[in-house]
Amino acid sequence: MRSLLLFLWKHSNFVLFIFLETICLLLMVSENTFHRASSINSANALAGNVYGGVNNIKAYFNLREINEQLSIENARLHSIAPGAYVKYINTTAHINDTVYLQQYTFTNSSVINNSVHRRNNYLTLDKGSLHGIKPEMAVITSRGIVGITKNVSRHFTTVLSVLNKDARISARVRKNGFYGSLFWDGLDYRYGTLVDIPTHAGIQKGDTIVTNAYSAIFPDNILIGTIESYSVKPGDNFYTIKVRFSTNFKNIGHVYVITDLFKEERKKLEEKEKEDKDKNDS
Repeated sequence: MRSLLLFLWKHSNFVLFIFLETICLLLMVSENTFHRASSINSANALAGNVYGGVNNIKAYFNLREINEQLSIENARLHSIAPGAYVKYINTTAHINDTVYLQQYTFTNSSVINNSVHRRNNYLTLDKGSLHGIKPEMAVITSRGIVGITKNVSRHFTTVLSVLNKDARISARVRKNGFYGSLFWDGLDYRYGTLVDIPTHAGIQKGDTIVTNAYSAIFPDNILIGTIESYSVKPGDNFYTIKVRFSTNFKNIGHVYVITDLFKEERKKLEEKEKEDKDKNDS
C-alpha cells in the first residue's frame, strides 16, 4: 500500500492529467449528441469484433462435431438416393407400376489410422460389427473409392486400401462402358493402373473411370479417377492406363461403408451355379 501511494505521489501530475482528461471526455460525450452516438457506435463495433473473434474460435473447436454431423447426414442421403435402389416389377401380381427396392445402405465412419507409403496399406475405422459392418464391404468417400473392409471387431474395422497389392477393382470407362481391372503398382499413392481395356475403345486423357456393375463389392458408377496417360506394349491389343485417383488417400477423414442388401442372395445363386457346373464337368 505504501508503495502504491509513493508511486501515485511520484507521478501525481500525470495521474491528475489522466483524471482531468477522463472527466472532459465524459462531459463531452454526455453533453454532445454527436459524440455520444459516435462513442456508442465505436463501443458496439469493438464488442462486435470481440464477439466475432470468440465465435470464430468456438466454431474452430466445433469443426469436428460439425463434420461428424455432416457425415451422418451424407450417409442418410446416400441411402435414400436413387442410386441406392433398383427397379422391381411385381409381375406375379400383374402390376405394371415400377417400384424401387433399396439395394444399398451407407454407414458413416471416421478414419482413425491410415497409411499410404507401404506396399500393403490399410485404414482403421472407428465403427465395427455393432454398427452393422462386416468383412468385404465397399468403403468410399464423397470423392471416390477407398477400399474394402477386411477384419471387423465390435467397435473397429480394418480396411484393405486400394493402395494394396491384394486389391483389384473392377472398373470401366464411363463414356463407353469398356471394362477392365484396376490395381496399384506400389509407387505413387496418387495413381493406379487400369488394364484389359482394348485398343479399339477410343479412350482419351481426362476420361472418367468408375466402378463396374460386375463388381461383387462396389456399386456401379462409383468414381475412381481420370485417365492421366496410357500406352500400348508392342504386340499387345490392350492399353496400360495410368489413372489419377479422385480420392486423396493421404487426407481421408470420413468414409462411408456400403451395405449391399442383395449381396447374400447373389452370392448363394453364384455358388449354386458353380456347384452345378462342377457336377456337369465331373
